[in-house]
Amino acid sequence: MRLNIKKRGNSLSVIVPKEMATSMNVDDGDSLFATKTPSGYEISAYDPDFVKKIEAARRGMKKYRNALIELAK
Repeated sequence: MRLNIKKRGNSLSVIVPKEMATSMNVDDGDSLFATKTPSGYEISAYDPDFVKKIEAARRGMKKYRNALIELAK
């Protein structure tokens, strides 16, 4: 799919076609994230840094499960 680049002030913007935005489940005001890959850049609707933080939180919740249960009482 071809994306168009437009100049907006001192920046460049990419126009995402409606069918692409719908399939990525994004709307006006949402963020997209570009990740560098060996073949170029991958644009996605999820933040890879956030995924790493959630995985770390899940490991901590699993390790300290009993303590968290007691704190929740």
